[in-house]
Amino acid sequence: MGYGLLAAAIAAEVAGTTAMKYSDGFTRFWPSLLTVVGYGIAFSLLAQTLKTLEVGTAYAIWAGVGTAAIAAIGMIFLGESTSLVKVAGILLVIAGVVVLNVGGAH
Repeated sequence: MGYGLLAAAIAAEVAGTTAMKYSDGFTRFWPSLLTVVGYGIAFSLLAQTLKTLEVGTAYAIWAGVGTAAIAAIGMIFLGESTSLVKVAGILLVIAGVVVLNVGGAH
């Protein structure tokens, strides 16, 4: 159940961050509202996740996967520049999350 909640927290954070792109510095109401709601849901779900998962593991996955997802969304859907270095960076973030999880296994 913890990983399911964590996946939902990541999805909410990614949705909130994507909406933030369209909020135009919080001057547009609906994207701004979606940003606030997305982050509210994300933090609430992350807090619930911490009841069953270690904080280091949960936060590393939440931050790492969220960062990689937003970078990929920016490059694929929002017209941000793509380079081999950026793709390598995303892969390194994902690899870092995997290493933290494998290293924490008992």
